[in-house]
Amino acid sequence: EVQLVESGGGSVQAGGSLRLSCAAPGHTHSTYCMAWFRQPPCKEREGIAAIDHFGGTSYAESVEGRFTISRDESKNLLYLQMNGLKPEDAGPYYCAAKNGPCGFESWRREDTYNHWGQGTQVTVS
Repeated sequence: EVQLVESGGGSVQAGGSLRLSCAAPGHTHSTYCMAWFRQPPCKEREGIAAIDHFGGTSYAESVEGRFTISRDESKNLLYLQMNGLKPEDAGPYYCAAKNGPCGFESWRREDTYNHWGQGTQVTVS
């Protein structure tokens, strides 16, 4: 079982920035597709960004151009840089991982991921 631990959530004013991190202590990210999901209030959990082991990225339309996903394999860390935050970006953010490719469409499907973090809360006012 790969344990994922998110950090970096917090409260920010609209237009501000946050950087989320996801660590997998004792495990390597290198062969995994890594992704960020979020769950806005009263909505289903949605995939917002993914990165494969070649560094290829995918983004949801709602965050493209504002959020950047990246990974540092030397440190076993996944990041999500969030700029230009809006109130509708608020909610818990989850790190997820699956072995193999992200997939052209499946990267945004939560049922394709088998490793999850506990989430970190983002509040935008």
